Amino acid sequence: MNYTSAKPYFYGTGRRKKSIARVRIYPGTGVITINKRDIDDYFGLETLKLIVRQPMELTGNVGRFDIVCNVVGGGVSGQAGAIRHGVARALLQADAEAYRAVLKKAGFLTRDPRMKERKKYGLKAARRASQFSKR
Repeated sequence: MNYTSAKPYFYGTGRRKKSIARVRIYPGTGVITINKRDIDDYFGLETLKLIVRQPMELTGNVGRFDIVCNVVGGGVSGQAGAIRHGVARALLQADAEAYRAVLKKAGFLTRDPRMKERKKYGLKAARRASQFSKR
């Protein structure tokens, strides 16, 4: 579908690890488009599709909104988490008093602070040292 700026929508930005998702939800039939591709085409794993749909199922909006999002950075798991965060924030714009309590209780409004730990000098990875040799 072609979504123009003339159609009214609700916007939310989601972040997780290194991923940033810009999410727009339009009144529609429940179609989810990620980077101009269908969700089934974009995510191979069923668990990732489930993560993206969680806020909609929780608030009872399955089939009421079309989700269009652009997501950049990170891997597939981080991107799915970022989209979930963005969808939850966009739903707040749609109807804050109805959805805020449920989304907050489920933890979808909180940005997950876990990030990749940086590599330290003298080590092979963040905590991985070279193998100890006695001789």
